[in-house]
Amino acid sequence: MPSHPPIRSYVLRQGYFSHAQRHAYESLLPRYGISFSENSIDPDSIFGRTAPKILEIGSGMGETTAEIAAQHPEKDFVAIEVHAPGIGSLLDRIEKRSLTNLRIIPHDAKLVLQHMLTGESLDGIHIFFPDPWPKARHHKRRLIQPDFVALLCDRLKPGGYLHIATDWEDYAIHSLQVLSSEQRLINTAATDYAPRPAYRPLTKFEQRGIKLGHTIRDLIFTRTV
Repeated sequence: MPSHPPIRSYVLRQGYFSHAQRHAYESLLPRYGISFSENSIDPDSIFGRTAPKILEIGSGMGETTAEIAAQHPEKDFVAIEVHAPGIGSLLDRIEKRSLTNLRIIPHDAKLVLQHMLTGESLDGIHIFFPDPWPKARHHKRRLIQPDFVALLCDRLKPGGYLHIATDWEDYAIHSLQVLSSEQRLINTAATDYAPRPAYRPLTKFEQRGIKLGHTIRDLIFTRTV
């Protein structure tokens, strides 16, 4: 029987690809990009040092990713993104800010986690404003699902953290249920949602959402031993 294609949590909406983004994509990806491979990588070798490793899934246009990396030079960051304009934008930010602690993998996050990252290799994982897929018939496309969260836990070190932020209440409730059901995760918040930590800056996207009356919810869980 023919196998069904995997359900993806994203659609490749190319969008506008500016000249600056295209130039950065073509000229800087060889320098700051990590090519997808079915073999595991050694992040310490890539960055040339031993330091806490933070993975960001879905870096978008890279504004938050670059700012966090700039504010925390003691940590190394790996961003995963599939949209070419966003990749180009982040590469441009890396170059302009001379960020030596940030690299990008232009590929599907699930495949990167399965093949390139080894067990208990990450100190933290950021997933900021993932596509909420608000229509009920599309909920199966949501990134935060039990099997994917289990994979994230496999890659987190004991004591490592998983941080999700969303401005969709329904997605926040869904994510809270999924994370709370994973036995290896503990909610750091006294109640369901955590206050925004200082390391996550307010983006233009987020500020626009707040003006529209959206409530931003942060979920921060840590992996048990």
